[in-house]
Amino acid sequence: MRMQSSVLGLLLACVGLGAHPGQAADKAPQYRALGEIPVGGDTGWDYLSIDGDARRLYVAHGSHIAVIDLDAGRVVGDIPDTPGVHGFAIAHDLGRGFSSNGGEAKVSIVELASLKTLGKVGTGENPDAVLYEPARKEVYAFNGRGHSVTVISAPSGEAVATIALPGKPEFAAADSAAGRIFVNIEDKNEIVAIDTQQHKVAATWPIAPGESASGMAFDPAHHRLFIGCDNNKMLMIDSTDGKVVSSVPIGSEVDANAFDPELQLAFSSNGDGTLTIAHEDSPRKLTVVQTVKTQPSARTMALDPKTHRVYLAAATLLPAPTPAPGAPRHRPPTAPGSFKILVYGPAEGGT
Repeated sequence: MRMQSSVLGLLLACVGLGAHPGQAADKAPQYRALGEIPVGGDTGWDYLSIDGDARRLYVAHGSHIAVIDLDAGRVVGDIPDTPGVHGFAIAHDLGRGFSSNGGEAKVSIVELASLKTLGKVGTGENPDAVLYEPARKEVYAFNGRGHSVTVISAPSGEAVATIALPGKPEFAAADSAAGRIFVNIEDKNEIVAIDTQQHKVAATWPIAPGESASGMAFDPAHHRLFIGCDNNKMLMIDSTDGKVVSSVPIGSEVDANAFDPELQLAFSSNGDGTLTIAHEDSPRKLTVVQTVKTQPSARTMALDPKTHRVYLAAATLLPAPTPAPGAPRHRPPTAPGSFKILVYGPAEGGT
C-alpha cells in the first residue's frame, strides 16, 4: 500500500506539472510602457518582423521597410521600392529577407547584410502575409485578393508552386516539425492547414465562436494556435485537429497576435488602443492576466523572445472624412511625421 501511494503521488505530481506548461498565471510579469522609437512619415503600415539573432526590427511602411536596431532603439536602415508592402519574412540562415509588395504583385528578395534588393518574383494579386518555412527553405506569400499562396524557393528565388485557397488569407504560422502551414481565411471564418511537402491544402477548420480572424501566433510545444477575431475574441486552437479549446475576450480592431514560449503568454494588439495579454495556464485553458493601455491605431506588433518586449506600430489619427452615401469607409488619415514604434515590456524584476 505504501508503494502504491508513492506511485499515485508521483503520477498526480506529473499530471499537475502537465497542466501548467509555464509559470503560473498569477506569476506572469506585468507589462508597462518602456519608450518610443520615432520613425516618421504618414503612410500606412502593416506587419512588423523581428530578427532576434541580428537584433533588428523590420517595419512595413507604405512603399518601403524601416529597419530598426532593437538594442539601440533607433532606425538604422531602409529597404526601398516595395510598393504597397505588407510584410517581411526573414530567412536568417540564408541572409535573406522577402517582402510582400501588394501594390505590384511581387515579392522582393533582399540581402539582409546590405539591405539591397537582389531581385523580385511574381505572385498572385495583392500578396499580404508572408513567412519563411526553414525546414524546406521556402517562402509562402499569401495573396489577399488572389485567394492563393505563391510558394518560392528561398535559395533560388523562383516560384515553385501555387496553392488555391477558399478565401482571403491573413496571418499565417508554420509548424515545421509537423510539415504544416496554418493561415486564417478572414472572409470565411476558417483556418486552412497546408501540407508543406505536397503543397496542397490538407484541412479546413471552422473557427466558431470566432469571426473574421486576422492575427495568428503559434505555441509549437503544445500544438496551440492563437488567433485574434473581429468579434473581440482570442481563440486557442489545437493545431492537430482544429478544435477550439479555449477563448478569452480582447479589445476591438485586433490585427496581430504573438506568443512568448518562455513566459507562456499570448498577446493581442488591438486598434482600439489596448494590448490584451493572456496566460496559457494549460493546453486547454487561457486566462487574461493584463490589459495594457497603448494608443489607438496600435493594431500590429512583433515580439522579441530574447527580452520579452513587444513592439507596436502606431500613429496619431486625424478625423476621418465623412464617406459619401453607399461608399466604403476608409481608415482615418495620420498626422504627418507621427508614425512611431511603441515599446512595452515586463516591469523591472518582472521576469
